[in-house]
Amino acid sequence: MPPVFAHGALRLYLLALLETGPKHGYELIKALGDRFGGTYSPSAGTIYPRLGKLEEEGLVATETEGRRTKYFITDAGRAELDGRREELADVEDTISASVRRLADNLRDDIRTNMRGLRADLAATAEAARTSATFRSRTAGYTPDGQRMLKEAELMVQAFRDDIRIELRQHGASHPLTPVALETVRTVLDQARISIRNSLRN
Repeated sequence: MPPVFAHGALRLYLLALLETGPKHGYELIKALGDRFGGTYSPSAGTIYPRLGKLEEEGLVATETEGRRTKYFITDAGRAELDGRREELADVEDTISASVRRLADNLRDDIRTNMRGLRADLAATAEAARTSATFRSRTAGYTPDGQRMLKEAELMVQAFRDDIRIELRQHGASHPLTPVALETVRTVLDQARISIRNSLRN
């Protein structure tokens, strides 16, 4: 994947983020991740060296809060930012293009994975039908419809409860991205279709 930020663009964008108020390093990383809609999140090894360089240049200052360091923009940093507003606008345009490109790549990956999932679901459903037919014909097996219906309902309920817990745990620390939401929707739609087809055959 090509670099998300061109040379020098990240340091300029960090100044822009700090212009809105002091932030810890983690908050800057999270702000960048949010700006990219969850499709990109810079590492600490990417952010902190650039913050250190900005501090050396007098564009950023730090303040220690316990074990954490808060970064804030200096007057020199604001002057630097004011002199490069057009360049900052170009960086914003580049970010928007990067988000679209990364989202397109993720959607392509999802489509590819979904094709494999559909094939797996179809094969599993066919194997289950074949096995049930074989047991019925060879062993005189007559399934108890009510018991099996209850078992299927319990499986659906357990799946629903597990996914809700996963979503809530994830949502407590990270926002759900549009791509993740589309993945959930697509997977559930395909599962619904496969189950319906299995019930009709």
